[in-house]
Amino acid sequence: MVFAGTPLFAIPALETLVKAGYDIQAVLTQPDRPAGRGRKLTPSPVKTRALALGIPVHTPENGAGAEVVVRALNPDVVVVVAYGLLLPPTLLAIPAHGCLNIHASLLPRWRGAAPIARAIEAGDAETGVTIMRLDAGLDTGPMLARAAVAIGPDETTEVLTERLAHLGAQTLMPVLEALCAGRSITAVAQPSTGAMYARKLRKEEGAIDWRRDASALERQIRAFTPWPGTRATIAGVAVKIGAARVVDAPHAPAAGTVLTVEPDLVIAAGHQALAVTLLQAANARMQPARAFLQAHPLKAGERVE
Repeated sequence: MVFAGTPLFAIPALETLVKAGYDIQAVLTQPDRPAGRGRKLTPSPVKTRALALGIPVHTPENGAGAEVVVRALNPDVVVVVAYGLLLPPTLLAIPAHGCLNIHASLLPRWRGAAPIARAIEAGDAETGVTIMRLDAGLDTGPMLARAAVAIGPDETTEVLTERLAHLGAQTLMPVLEALCAGRSITAVAQPSTGAMYARKLRKEEGAIDWRRDASALERQIRAFTPWPGTRATIAGVAVKIGAARVVDAPHAPAAGTVLTVEPDLVIAAGHQALAVTLLQAANARMQPARAFLQAHPLKAGERVE
């Protein structure tokens, strides 16, 4: 077996496979990338964990490089979890059992790079994981298993990602066990309707537009936590909003107007209002809005951006 993955999301699957006794010949992960303020080259979370587990690691720059590694090892199966590189059809054809992928959505909804964040942003009531066999398309392969979960009303992308990472590992195991034992598994083609594209998150999407409905802003905050975060200017200070809740504002003035500062910082939106509970100024820690307002006084009737 070869395992291909890069972020934290892939680690529960890797650890579950090791614990189950599967022979992982090698791990494929993306090359070390600059990270942090010093832009120091940093290994991926999967590379760090794989080396700690004593598994050989390869960091090809592209799909062609990955194919060279897989062809040399000739594994029975390749397990792919958020690898981040497009695998060529010639690689997909190498393993006898194909390339199995854990995708963090209930396909065909939310194909693409950011399915968890986009599900929260869209207000989906549920999401889940799909085990599929990769094909030449973007998350279009036949489905071997699915598992659904409700999205909690307060869940952020960070929290839901961890939950789905463990669910994905659990859902993969029966599929893998059946294939390795020679038992047949029905592969179900994805429906031709209902597909959505979960485009990659961009930093500029984090800007708060107070003219939007408060419910949409609240989902934006949860969807973009931890990255790219949601940004606003409050009391003249550029801040990241860490948490908020929707409140009624039947007689609200213009969007972006502060309605109250006690007991909560409540700001009018295009419809209803947002009670901001956590804020983070530059070079500071996330803190309760009340603590922020002690250092940066604000009055009802003032505007924020």
